[in-house]
Amino acid sequence: MLKTWFVASALTLCALAPLPAGAQGYPAQPVKMIVGFPPGGTTDVIGRMVAQGLTEALGKAVVVDNRAGASGTIGAGQVAKAEPDGLTLLMASSAHGTAPSLYPNLPYQEKDLVPVALMASTPYVFVVHPDTPVTTFAQLIALLKQYPGKYNFASSSPGTGQHLGGEMVKRSAGVDMQHIPYKGTGALMPDFLSGRVQMMFENVAVMTPHIRKGSARALAVSSSKRTPLMPDVPTVAESGLPGFEVLGWFVVFAPAGTPPDVIKLLNSEINKMVQRPAFVQRFAALGAEPIVSTPEHTAAFVKSEQEKWGKVIRDIGLKLE
Repeated sequence: MLKTWFVASALTLCALAPLPAGAQGYPAQPVKMIVGFPPGGTTDVIGRMVAQGLTEALGKAVVVDNRAGASGTIGAGQVAKAEPDGLTLLMASSAHGTAPSLYPNLPYQEKDLVPVALMASTPYVFVVHPDTPVTTFAQLIALLKQYPGKYNFASSSPGTGQHLGGEMVKRSAGVDMQHIPYKGTGALMPDFLSGRVQMMFENVAVMTPHIRKGSARALAVSSSKRTPLMPDVPTVAESGLPGFEVLGWFVVFAPAGTPPDVIKLLNSEINKMVQRPAFVQRFAALGAEPIVSTPEHTAAFVKSEQEKWGKVIRDIGLKLE
């Protein structure tokens, strides 16, 4: 959970932090921002927004490079092995908080990456294909109990919030449904819209157009409170699973060893960016809440998420190759 004190203290520290003095001349070349998911998903959209903002702020092109696969770990591995010159960055999603507990052989170690900024969090909405004979989350749980193993749920990749949210529903409600993983939201949407997969957690903004058109039915949101984008849709916690909360989040990383002044400059520019009204409005359209952070707070947050989800993953008994 993103605590209010975290955001408030980060705002205070960032407001007091002096601008870096030793990053003049950076970047001398275009910057590559690697996104570990295919185009079209929330991580990619936010990555492109940040790349555009940094391009304007730094005066050099920041170009998104999609390297999809293995819940973003392929892209993270490439950044971890890149030169620590600030010319290669990683846009990571909350899957980064689960990967260490899911994958026994990651292509990187956490010490190979340094956090730059935590910039946003977003809830998911649990949707079903309109052919599914339920209109509430409670009805869905009853249906799954009546037909164990008959229905399946999609996720954008193993180990993502969408995946673990579904697993938590299974565990908390005592139901059985099959997990169908994809390589990104863009890849799973055709199968969901055709009814080949019946349900899933997905970003609220991604699903809003489909919900409005009637090609998806919203049952509940994964946050602890309702989202302004869907004020009439209850939370999972309200719908029979008290204490349930799963949030997506987005962090920029750089290779370990990147000069501290470059990290400080990037953090400062990202913090300015996410507070601009136009950026806040675009985040809101994604169902995302902007966050101002320091590199130190970001590191502490990522560590806490890895510890929290590590326990959940061990309790559930998940392991990916």
